Amino acid sequence: MYFCYIDGAWREHDAFTDQGWYCQKINSEDVMMGAMNLRRSLSLLHAECEALIWATECMKTLQFSDVVFVTDCSQLVKMVSSPEEWPAFATHMEEFCRSKTFFPNFTIRYISRAQNTMADKLARGARSSPSAMLYVDSLPPVWLSEPVAP
Repeated sequence: MYFCYIDGAWREHDAFTDQGWYCQKINSEDVMMGAMNLRRSLSLLHAECEALIWATECMKTLQFSDVVFVTDCSQLVKMVSSPEEWPAFATHMEEFCRSKTFFPNFTIRYISRAQNTMADKLARGARSSPSAMLYVDSLPPVWLSEPVAP
């Protein structure tokens, strides 16, 4: 089983939305991580939703199907639990539901922001790129100033 911590970072006047995820296998030091910045989302909640979709797609590519997704965005957990109550996110939720089918027991949990530091650092670190960028690896990117630790 894996825990995949996700985060989206968004500022109203920035050109990009930043996303990060940090995935660790339970009882193992095996990790994978990703950071990306791309065209600016409509809102912070859109950025969080897009980060979840990207993380699910990455887990599918890595063939990690037994994953607990973890976020510090309580609204995202509510949205995933009852997508029909969020009509403004219908397109995002359709995309998410397609991705979700890969995970036999899809689970998403809320944690405090203090417990989501690695995904936050990856998302905010992507902001340092002056153009769109994508990073996925088992090693931390050089721009991540602190050592990787859950």
